[in-house]
Amino acid sequence: MKMPLNKPKRIIITKSSKGGGTSPGQGIMKQAFMALVIFLLLVSLYSLFSDMSKSIEEVSLSELTQEISTGNISAIVVTGDKLEVTYLDGGERVSKKEAGTALTTTLKNYDVNKEALSKVNIEVKNDQGFLYWFASLAPIFLPIAFIVFFLWFLSRQVKGAGMQAFSFGQSKARLTTPDDKSQQVTFKDVAGCKEAKEELREIVDFLKNPKKFLDIGARIPKGILLMGAPGTGKTLLARAVAGEAGVSFFSISGSEFVEMFVGVGASRVRDLFDLAKKAAPAIIFVDEIDAVGRVRGTGVGGGNDEREQTLNQILVELDGFEPNEKVIVMAATNRPDVLDPALLRPGRFDRRVTLDLPDRKDREDILLIHARKKPFAEDVRIALIAERTPGFSGADLYSLMNEAAILAARESRTKVSQFDLIRSIEKVMLGPERKSHILSKREKELTAFHEAGHAVVASVLAYADPVHKISIISRGRVAGYVLKLPLEDRKLQSKKEFLDDIAVALGGYVVEKTIFEDLTTGPSNDLQVATALARDMVTKYGMSEKMGPMALESASGKPIFGLGVGDKEYSERVGAMIDAEVSKIMNDAMKKVEKIIKDHRKILDTIARRLVEVETIEQKEFEEILVAHGITPKKKKDIEHQV
Repeated sequence: MKMPLNKPKRIIITKSSKGGGTSPGQGIMKQAFMALVIFLLLVSLYSLFSDMSKSIEEVSLSELTQEISTGNISAIVVTGDKLEVTYLDGGERVSKKEAGTALTTTLKNYDVNKEALSKVNIEVKNDQGFLYWFASLAPIFLPIAFIVFFLWFLSRQVKGAGMQAFSFGQSKARLTTPDDKSQQVTFKDVAGCKEAKEELREIVDFLKNPKKFLDIGARIPKGILLMGAPGTGKTLLARAVAGEAGVSFFSISGSEFVEMFVGVGASRVRDLFDLAKKAAPAIIFVDEIDAVGRVRGTGVGGGNDEREQTLNQILVELDGFEPNEKVIVMAATNRPDVLDPALLRPGRFDRRVTLDLPDRKDREDILLIHARKKPFAEDVRIALIAERTPGFSGADLYSLMNEAAILAARESRTKVSQFDLIRSIEKVMLGPERKSHILSKREKELTAFHEAGHAVVASVLAYADPVHKISIISRGRVAGYVLKLPLEDRKLQSKKEFLDDIAVALGGYVVEKTIFEDLTTGPSNDLQVATALARDMVTKYGMSEKMGPMALESASGKPIFGLGVGDKEYSERVGAMIDAEVSKIMNDAMKKVEKIIKDHRKILDTIARRLVEVETIEQKEFEEILVAHGITPKKKKDIEHQV
């Protein structure tokens, strides 16, 4: 059972990969095999039709004369020496006459009755023309033509494989030209990122008018590093810079440089930079540059000679740029902490642009961009959706709008309503509803009390986010959930807020333990989240009085000084102190929750019984229950007073 804590989901402003291929030798064998199969198939078809043409029964000339005399023959077609005989019953046979002798003469020599012969329709065809010669020569020339075609096809594939071998070290970058309006993106298509766009406008200005900078002795940065969480729009922003400047845009992923052959990556880097210089002014964009730009010499991340040679070549190419070449290198990563220091020094990627998650106004602008081609009903309020999606990225907001349109289309409606958008928020955060996942009576009751415990604790504690929805309908991998959303966007989080979040996470655990006097696997995710928060307070944020102002782990959860995986720069004694502090925070939070559950047992029972009946309680109904039991719902002014 899952309950989103603090930040329901991290969100981003508004990515492509290539699978591995086969080697040239494998391609030749595959093409040769296919050509051989086609050749054998054509020969088999020809043989089949040839056999079918020979399956007609042949009769002797003497038998034919007897059949004519008895009146069993209706027609005879004469083609050279060949006779095609049609019987009265519709049957067909073939025969041959004497060479150089007319059929009528032959029949007279066999004493055929003139009266019987007059009843037979005799037609003489000239054995000349295209079809005659084709039928005569096809058995000879068609097999020869098939063999010639097979040899030509095979040589063509060998030649193509040879060319692939020569082009193995060429760049695989995708080029978007300024004339390609269908792929063009400008700053108008990128909402939010105000500071990032301002930082990049001078890059656009340089690409449009480099003389203004060069005349005053200024040198534009050679490399721009875009940093931010996944989905914040790093690739989209790079394309927007190229679209605004109207220059060629070469895009490639960092993983596309690295191959199993040493030196190929460096060769592709050289080729990419040569192409960009020829197309200048241009932008080279390397997505996920951490695939080749990791710290060298640590052995972490699968380091090998090929990756390091590729990185060395990138460093050399960046140093080799002249001020007037008008080529800008942009790169994107969500792991700037693992990049090699040589890549980040002045003169290379010396300008770093950070893309944060969008705030409420930015989310509204992003939603409006994604809503351009979607018909909306009159009740749609984009501002409300922006308020209910804190922590969402641009990519999440795109998915939200798309899911809302899919929900409306699935129900055969022509417009997207507010209800579709509200439902799509939960679908993006937690997954689709699992209506087929039916709980037993006891499981349903236990789930209702579990989620009610989260909701009651969140409503009582002063620094917990207000509850917007409670549900015991399964979504994704959770059996029920409590949707908590902050009243306003927060960039900082205090110790008191952390402690209240941990207490809210333990609400379901304490309810199961105290009311049902048993524990299930339901609170497992809650315990993981709460324990992780408590450990971060101690090891990252210095929020432990006993440990003091010490940062023992980095933001990635690894030791702050250690380079190797699993290394620790603190002693076992300090590790035991950390464990003790984490345990103390968890136990103090559990005691606080036990008191809240005991003091507010009536409201807990009321919410749980209502959940069993209706399965979902929205914010309005939940606040009415709170007011009825003497609890005042949190409002924005209360949060401002706390701050």
